[in-house]
Amino acid sequence: MSIPFVAASNMRSFLILSIAALAVAAGCRSTAAPPAKPVSADTWATVDGREITREQVEKAFRRAGGAQASSDEETLAAKLNMLNELIVQDILVAKASGLKVEVSDKDLDAAYTAAKSNMPEEAFQQELTKRNLTPADMRDGLRRELTAQKVLEHEVQAKVNVTDQEVSAFFDANRARFNFPEEPYHIAQILITPVREQQLGNRTGDDAMTPQAAQAKAAMLMQRLKSGASFADVAADYSEDPESAPRGGDLGFVPVSKLQQLPPLLRNAVLNVKPGTVNLVSDSGAHTIVLVVAREQAGQRDLSTPAVKDTITGTLRSRKEQLLRAAYLTAIRSDADVVNYLARRLVESQGKVPTLGPAAPAKK
Repeated sequence: MSIPFVAASNMRSFLILSIAALAVAAGCRSTAAPPAKPVSADTWATVDGREITREQVEKAFRRAGGAQASSDEETLAAKLNMLNELIVQDILVAKASGLKVEVSDKDLDAAYTAAKSNMPEEAFQQELTKRNLTPADMRDGLRRELTAQKVLEHEVQAKVNVTDQEVSAFFDANRARFNFPEEPYHIAQILITPVREQQLGNRTGDDAMTPQAAQAKAAMLMQRLKSGASFADVAADYSEDPESAPRGGDLGFVPVSKLQQLPPLLRNAVLNVKPGTVNLVSDSGAHTIVLVVAREQAGQRDLSTPAVKDTITGTLRSRKEQLLRAAYLTAIRSDADVVNYLARRLVESQGKVPTLGPAAPAKK
């Protein structure tokens, strides 16, 4: 049945009035929204409403052994990288409560002891004073790092599984790799150079571009390793070797004949060194952190050899962990409401070092 002309006209009028009313209501709601909260000059980022301040970044930078680079731009770039790390750390720490993840005082004490294990107590206190830090600052930073690590262990490492079938398939496809004509060493490395790298394979894009920055970075990474960080994770995040960084620094099995061709300092950091040992080798402004994973005898190996199965399992697990970790961190960063005010100010200043004054809140 058709609608009479008058009724149809009234219907159109009703719809127009309804749409107009909705528009007015929407406009009223928009104007009624509370004004955005001003952002302090010392607020360098916010994460789900939680502030990360300039002081927090500066303190973390000093705690990690950061040193003033040759230019203000390089120093600020390093602090921008640190801020990005703190943003991810903040997200992970915030998740700890819901996951019932905690760092015990015993674990914190152990990490704190490890952090100062290579120097006498007096020298350690002098170093803290030099960096304008207190023991409480160190412990607070360590607690947050350990908490973030435990969340990743809970959400990533604990969910990775390598089956015997996968191990067997890898061995069958790579049997020649386990035939050693001579004694090999299984080693991994983290490479740091004092120049700009044309190609980076690490997950953070971090690149030390001066001797001073390289030295500070090497010290910072050694500090992390001493605090219990995974060598593979640190290598994947920071190593400047584009070939080995994606593999967590793994160089595989290297025969003795090749190791003997290395420069003396690097050679001595591997040969006749107990597996599990980490050494820092510095030469001409470059730094190599070397981990001796295992030492093997010459001959053909098969899966009945524990070291072979463990190596393959470790390789496959590392690959899966890196993929899941990258996906997990990308997902939680995307899901969080993050505003990096320092980055915004740098963009607004067209790459010049800004005064770091207040910035306008982000538009939603």
